[in-house]
Amino acid sequence: MPLAEQLWNLSYSGNGILPGADFTFGTFSTGYYLLDPVDIVPGDTAAGDTALPRRDGIRLGQDFKNAGATISFEIGVDTVDAAATRLGRHGANLAAVSRIEQAFDGEAVRWRFGTPAVLRTTQGGRARRFYGRPRKCAPAASRLTRQGYTPVVATFLSLDGVAYDDTEKSETVQINPPPRRGLKGPLTSPLRMTGTGATKVPGAVNIGGDRPTWPVITFHGPISDPACEVVGKWKVGLNLTIAEGSRVTIDTRPWALTVLRNGSASVAGNLTRASPRMVDMRLPKGRQDLVLRGADATGLAYMTVAWRDAYTYL
Repeated sequence: MPLAEQLWNLSYSGNGILPGADFTFGTFSTGYYLLDPVDIVPGDTAAGDTALPRRDGIRLGQDFKNAGATISFEIGVDTVDAAATRLGRHGANLAAVSRIEQAFDGEAVRWRFGTPAVLRTTQGGRARRFYGRPRKCAPAASRLTRQGYTPVVATFLSLDGVAYDDTEKSETVQINPPPRRGLKGPLTSPLRMTGTGATKVPGAVNIGGDRPTWPVITFHGPISDPACEVVGKWKVGLNLTIAEGSRVTIDTRPWALTVLRNGSASVAGNLTRASPRMVDMRLPKGRQDLVLRGADATGLAYMTVAWRDAYTYL
């Protein structure tokens, strides 16, 4: 469920004895309110420019962002109304500061290679999420702490600087799409086509946002040599057979980059030689036609393609 307007939420799962987090802040009602607008600073660009030999000027090369975006928060931790006595307010404030420090410490997620935390928010009615890691939480030394108030600076590093739609979209594509168009009685003149096929071709999706996004492709058996084709863009395939009741998922997201059978066994070595690199397997914005290819005598095989619309800013 999307967050209420102006709220932020940091979440990640636990790791053994290390606790996870589901920490919400941003407004007065949470007790952790923002003192200033959120600061989102893009990462620096590693320029690939090279000097031209024996002449003025440079040759432009390939440029890459060597970091994502740093999202900074100035937060007022307020427990002034938590108790009637100064001692009670002081104790409540120390406990509240401890909670935000635990969430932004992120030990449970820091110890897992390639695993991101999720930072969610709703701004201007737009529900968005960032993937990355909490990086710092620094309470300021303040005489007001004994009265129930402490200012805190916290930061989150987005791994790619992209804001994703908080709602995931998906499309199911059959190996042999059933007929979806026909005539519906009683017939009247003029005749009109009805059904889903009258307005939408099976496998046709609309990618929103303002930049390409990463798909998660899952093949469901029974099928041999399955392939997902984004018509006119790219095609990824596998040299294997997937039994009925089994599945293989190709997760192209930068923090995943996996090809797993039934969620555990890697079959990345079965990608076909003609398949593109995962970094080149984004879905462009606009209408895209998805086609499932492969051998299936039963007609029961299908694939699902899931994605989140991607935005350059909130």
